[in-house]
Amino acid sequence: MSKTGFFGRLLGRKGEESPPPEPAAPESAAPEAEAAPPPPPAPEPEPESPVEPQPAESEPEVEADTRQGWFARLKTGLSKSSSRLTQGIGDLFTKRKLDDEALEELEDLLITADLGVATAARVTRRLAKSRFGQDVDAAEIRTTLAEEITDILAPVAVPLAPDFGRKPHVVLVVGVNGAGKTTTIGKLAKHYRDQGRAISLAAGDTFRAAAVEQLKVWGERTNCPVVARDTGADAAGLAFDALAEARKRGDDLLFIDTAGRLQNKSDLMAELEKIVRVIKKQDESAPHDVLLVLDATVGQNAHSQVEIFREMVGVTGLVLTKLDGTARGGVLVALAEKFKLPVHAIGVGEKATDLRPFEAESFARSLVGLD
Repeated sequence: MSKTGFFGRLLGRKGEESPPPEPAAPESAAPEAEAAPPPPPAPEPEPESPVEPQPAESEPEVEADTRQGWFARLKTGLSKSSSRLTQGIGDLFTKRKLDDEALEELEDLLITADLGVATAARVTRRLAKSRFGQDVDAAEIRTTLAEEITDILAPVAVPLAPDFGRKPHVVLVVGVNGAGKTTTIGKLAKHYRDQGRAISLAAGDTFRAAAVEQLKVWGERTNCPVVARDTGADAAGLAFDALAEARKRGDDLLFIDTAGRLQNKSDLMAELEKIVRVIKKQDESAPHDVLLVLDATVGQNAHSQVEIFREMVGVTGLVLTKLDGTARGGVLVALAEKFKLPVHAIGVGEKATDLRPFEAESFARSLVGLD
């Protein structure tokens, strides 16, 4: 659960940028409170409003608000998934004895909630061992479920930790069209750019003009150079040029966007393999990370996407997007149980601050509707 690594620290700091307006009000009010006695126009309630302890509390509130603000967004983002689970558990367990029938029904519910067969069996096994034949309620089931999910997710909750000494650290970003690759690249670029890092972007999805234009917009917003070519240009050649330019500038990070035409699987595989091959001519260790961006709304189809892209290009980590638009957020648990790949970040909204490092316990508790 700890936000180790540069990505965790930097995104944590990024999240702290939005709250300052709240503490600012008490700070400005504090001087007014001291100056209030001289100006007669100040009404009586005003000296009382900035209560003495408030300024002292304002500093801790910044940290608390940052964390609580993210948890609130995470809980809201997972509300569709959690309501499906909590309602199902509530319907099953209203002071009911935990017998074979109850365990079977719970297992079915967890599987239909996309948590996966292995996770469902694990949870029911634990309950059968500790509570079989006893009365249980929905709150107890949800607490046990959150604990088991946390245990499954904790080993894969690994922040992205670029090695900035590589100049550049190369991140190849893959995924099907529409999963959110380009937007994820833009958000990551913004976060690292805000920390003063030199970032460059490569528009490797050369067959989709919209993707190229979108990356250029992110480049303008973040003041990051974007290497782009005409529609249909060779993506591998573009990646090679982007790496050469990034090395020449001494950039810290290079994000390479890629095509995601999964319907032409053999062509896509050949293209991705070629990109990897040509960038290795300049840096044998590149790409240093291969991020697979998954759209949470596809549910169980995410399993086949992980298998396909892992076979194609050797995926090293996952980013799950659009969790706020689906009731199938439980699929992340099934993916962690099955593939054991690091989950670097999750997205629960459109804003750059809605892409954050993945935390096992907060996700688990939000998924089952616990505070």
